[in-house]
Amino acid sequence: MSVEENKANIRRHVDEIWHKGNMKAVDELIHPNWVVRIPEGNDITGIDGFKQMAISQRTSFPDIHFTIDNMIGEGDYVAVQYTSTGTFKNKMGDIEPTGKKYKQPIVIIYRFEAGKQVETWISYNQLSMNQQLGIPIPGQ
Repeated sequence: MSVEENKANIRRHVDEIWHKGNMKAVDELIHPNWVVRIPEGNDITGIDGFKQMAISQRTSFPDIHFTIDNMIGEGDYVAVQYTSTGTFKNKMGDIEPTGKKYKQPIVIIYRFEAGKQVETWISYNQLSMNQQLGIPIPGQ
């Protein structure tokens, strides 16, 4: 697939999955061997893992929104700089909702295989997000 086709995959991914909640699009856009590398070290794998993550995030932040600020690609890789926003309205794991909003820059690097996202690396500031949402910081 071309870089432009991979970029189109990401645009559709953001719109269909994150903004509209269309989980049927996951099977079309995400490779069965998908893995996300999360800074905390809790990698999530597979299509079912992706769906569970997306549903959980969309439940906790029903107004979640990703704005694509920049997108660059080369070969099988695309890097995207996003601004993400949302309101913490429903429980996230063991954490009760605070009703507070966040605005967070996020950088994600995607690797594609056979026209689908197969591996992603996420970089964001969890401390800043927790502070904006009023989530207690462990040890403070």
